[in-house]
Amino acid sequence: MTDLADLELVHRLADRADAISGGYFSTATVESRTKSDGSPVTAADREIENVLRSLIRQERPDDAFIGEEFGAEGHGRRRWIIDAIDGTASFLAGEPEWGTLIAIEDNGRITLGMASAPALGRRWWARPDSGSWTGPCSSNSEASAHRLALAQGGSAQNAALGIWPPPPRLNQQERAVAAKLARAVKQVRPLLDWTAEDPTTPTPRKPSTGSGTCHGALLVATGQLDTSLLLEPAPGTSPR
Repeated sequence: MTDLADLELVHRLADRADAISGGYFSTATVESRTKSDGSPVTAADREIENVLRSLIRQERPDDAFIGEEFGAEGHGRRRWIIDAIDGTASFLAGEPEWGTLIAIEDNGRITLGMASAPALGRRWWARPDSGSWTGPCSSNSEASAHRLALAQGGSAQNAALGIWPPPPRLNQQERAVAAKLARAVKQVRPLLDWTAEDPTTPTPRKPSTGSGTCHGALLVATGQLDTSLLLEPAPGTSPR
């Protein structure tokens, strides 16, 4: 199976996922339930994963599959990894910072990855042999895609850093790490006092200009942040 055939299929899978999530996102309310880890899940998460699982089974019957909602299926050298909606809290809040994540693993090595964010009208993909790219949410996006590249020069003192989650969701050691990094850079998003000793300040909503889930990485990819730090929440605290 060629890399280009895989990329074409990933675009088609993203198209299906975008159509399903867009249908739910356009409604006034989206029902959700809380999973055992405290994070929300919607019918859109489950439907997208089931549809993509079925399509991959048809197109790549020898490949294995693992999804966030329904787990692993099959055994093989290659495996598809799916997160139907990354950023479900934003999805439920009617905010655009969420997306479908699709990756292919071959013998333990990621050979293709894509993040499609239909509410932002854009998707991003990367392969080890051809670099990272971005284009509109469409199977034809490669025709108008452009390659992403690292900028030259710069220093930490002039950097923009995204950190998530905010201090109330971190333990003492994690807050110390976040505060040390915040003091070393020019700008931190979201705009909080990361050096404050008191972690009980109100938790902000995950902002469009901030960090968290796949969105922080995409802000780095598009040059809006220089780096992004995603810390796991402390035990007993609410999820991201």
